[in-house]
Amino acid sequence: MHRTAYLFLLFTTLLWGGNAVAGKLAVDHISPMTLVFLRWVLAVLILLPIGWRKLREDWPVVRRHWLLLGGLGACGFTFFNAIFYTALSYTTAINVSIEQAAIPIVIILANFMLFRLRVNRVQIAGVVLTIIGVALTASHGDLRQLLNLDLNFGDAIMLIAVLCYSFYSVGLRLKPAIRWQSLMLALSIAALVTSLPFFLWEVAAGKVIVPDARGWAIAFYTAIGASVVSQIFYIRGNELIGANRAGLFINLVPIFGTLLSVLIVGETFQLYQGVALALVLGGISLAEYSGRKMAT
Repeated sequence: MHRTAYLFLLFTTLLWGGNAVAGKLAVDHISPMTLVFLRWVLAVLILLPIGWRKLREDWPVVRRHWLLLGGLGACGFTFFNAIFYTALSYTTAINVSIEQAAIPIVIILANFMLFRLRVNRVQIAGVVLTIIGVALTASHGDLRQLLNLDLNFGDAIMLIAVLCYSFYSVGLRLKPAIRWQSLMLALSIAALVTSLPFFLWEVAAGKVIVPDARGWAIAFYTAIGASVVSQIFYIRGNELIGANRAGLFINLVPIFGTLLSVLIVGETFQLYQGVALALVLGGISLAEYSGRKMAT
């Protein structure tokens, strides 16, 4: 069971690392809210032939939980991505990738406050290492900037995206007992509906960038890889080992995001980013080892 979950979550974080790079490549080729909207239009079109029949069969349950499912889709899919792509207009793909490592921290805290799910000292040590790595990245290698609140705007709003996805992950614990096809289609429809106002605002503000060939390629990648496939795997990983431990694998996103950013975007790899990566990797290793021991 654990090995299957690890494979699901490993592939998920690889696709999410690519999402950070895709968002950076999207600048000037497709506007952020247009990308979010098209992402979920395409995702729904992909999922309809797969999940429509299942959704009809599960509809009585879905209808009873429509507010929860709508909130999950809006928070985890729409709000997170809208802020995520906006942040990439102000900061680097490497920074955004590493800052996502704060998500497991918030998940653990929320699970403790809401469900009294406890962690042990080794897990806390892993979380602390992750916090240091995230802080080092957000301050661009100078932790004194945190004292002066001198943060890049993109890094600052990324923290809001972190909260959105953390609450989505914790909320999956409350999802109704329906088949994954129904769940993904319901969440994607909710994301499509809630992304429409953002798209209309962008149109009204005259900020729309009509996608060119690269823009459409990015939209299809985010729809298929970073939306449909990765979300199915992430949900399944949550089911197998729980949100606390599954959330820790998000710490792998900066590793894949950094490598892909250097290889594809051509960003420069800085020393402080390497130190931050080592801290994040050490944190996930400690915390997951301890969590596995607690579960056995």
